[in-house]
Amino acid sequence: MRFIKLLPLTLLFFAVSCSTVRVSTDYDTKIDFNQYKTFAFYKKGIDKVDISDLDKRRILRAIESEMLAKGMKKSKNPDVIVNIFAKSAKRVQVYNDYNYFWRPWYYGPNFGTRISQYNEGTLFIDLIDNKKKELVWQGIGSGALVMNNPTKKDVRIKEFVAKIMAKYPPFSK
Repeated sequence: MRFIKLLPLTLLFFAVSCSTVRVSTDYDTKIDFNQYKTFAFYKKGIDKVDISDLDKRRILRAIESEMLAKGMKKSKNPDVIVNIFAKSAKRVQVYNDYNYFWRPWYYGPNFGTRISQYNEGTLFIDLIDNKKKELVWQGIGSGALVMNNPTKKDVRIKEFVAKIMAKYPPFSK
């Protein structure tokens, strides 16, 4: 009975922990990010990223959408160049369960272990000052990936990019 009550809570915890995108950023604190008004993508760097062309296009469309929403414009002579890097790894989560169960001959504690596997992806978005050719801002997002549903994959990639780009521009001096 207690197990049945805890099952929805456990499933909710797992769903929330897997759907969360963890974000971190780093940037040059001496840069005034308000000076950057235009952007372009770094094709040579993006071509080297070891993910499918479909996923690259999804990521680039999402980044472009976020940059345009921030008032930046695409340009052939940009202030910043956008580069990406992505990687993925299999993750395993182990849960130790302690609950009570009933069988006709026994009622008592049950110790069990549940194992779940999922793919975790990490997306790096780099902004490079085009004049100085220096990295000025980097956003990193990590979280569970959707592997075999294109519609859900679109949504998940947009979520990754939106959460990362929400940290840009940083508070600058």
